[in-house]
Amino acid sequence: MMIYDIIIIGGGASGIMAALSARNFTDKVLIIEKNNRIGKKILVTGNGRCNFTNITMKNIDYNNPEFVNDVFEQFDVHDTIDYFDSLGIVAKIEDEGKTYPLSEQASSFLDVFLYEINNKKINVVLEQNVSFVSSANDIFSVRTDTNQLYKGKTVILATGGKSMPLTGSNGSGLVIASGLGHKIINPFPALVKLKLDSPYLKQLAGLKINSQVDLLSGEETIQSEYGDILFANYGISGPTILELSRKANEFLNFNKEVSLRIILIQSISKQKIIERLDRFLDREISQALIGLVHKRLINVLIKEAGIEKNNLLVRDIPKDQIYRLIDLFYDWRLVVKGSLGFEESQVTAGGINLNEVSSKTLESKLVKGLFFTGEVLDIDGRCGGYNLQWAWSSGYLAGKYAGERASK
Repeated sequence: MMIYDIIIIGGGASGIMAALSARNFTDKVLIIEKNNRIGKKILVTGNGRCNFTNITMKNIDYNNPEFVNDVFEQFDVHDTIDYFDSLGIVAKIEDEGKTYPLSEQASSFLDVFLYEINNKKINVVLEQNVSFVSSANDIFSVRTDTNQLYKGKTVILATGGKSMPLTGSNGSGLVIASGLGHKIINPFPALVKLKLDSPYLKQLAGLKINSQVDLLSGEETIQSEYGDILFANYGISGPTILELSRKANEFLNFNKEVSLRIILIQSISKQKIIERLDRFLDREISQALIGLVHKRLINVLIKEAGIEKNNLLVRDIPKDQIYRLIDLFYDWRLVVKGSLGFEESQVTAGGINLNEVSSKTLESKLVKGLFFTGEVLDIDGRCGGYNLQWAWSSGYLAGKYAGERASK
């Protein structure tokens, strides 16, 4: 039986990158992919445009900044852009540092990957789901559900997390890692839409506004973001909410109460609104608020303030209810009760415990010759190209160091 120098389990972004990197050291490289083609998840990133990195990236944009720092010092954003330029992908930088291929097609990456894999004669096995990995006498045995057996000097686990399971990410790599002795930080959805406990969701569904949103635990502000938010029947979404969702789920996992504070008005003071309402004493309250906030929010805020009817004249409403209403413009609280599942999440938080992995080489500290890339590790970043950057960097280094080890 042929013994490969490197077996890569998973043909997603980090797995493909690992294979191309490893090929610089050896010609005995094998990718085992459970889908009927490699790179399936790449095709859906960035709404099909592939936001493949972000030039504003900092280490603190990830949950474990010190660990990623050791990786990015060896292969960073600029190395990534240069690398893909050498393959024919020209970078196009947009707002907030988001970087796309000039073609604006995620399929461009798959096309150049397939060309490089074919050109470099990298072996690929499709529609094989790895179910078991063992190590003995410095050789790994990799077995699939169909009882196919492959042997290799090193193994790179590039199976991803649990997000977007339809693309093949079902957490199988975490089971394999656990079987090899690694501890797993409980995975949960990140960059995901949040569920709210509110009686107004049906009324607000489809409403899009631009606001500051603070994530709170009790009265403590955990994280603040500004941008578009979108209400839905289940709760709330939009780029701003996706950024907050990781911390929200983390706190909920520790049974801590979490809420959102939406700041609807920032440009004028409370006193200005009081003066406005004093001028409109003979108007119905719903009419007096026109022009301050989105029209679909008005009746919701009136009810939230405890005002019985939206057709009451301003002069007939008790002052304490008026002040409560005004406060809501600056501090509207919504209770978070959870999130949608892995099916709707863009990335998985949690994964293989980083204490058991070298931050320099991404090799296991427990099993020599075993390497990890991408989402299978307890690394996740912000929305906007950060997680694909982690895939490229970790894949490149895992392939490099696995290649060096196997070629000794």
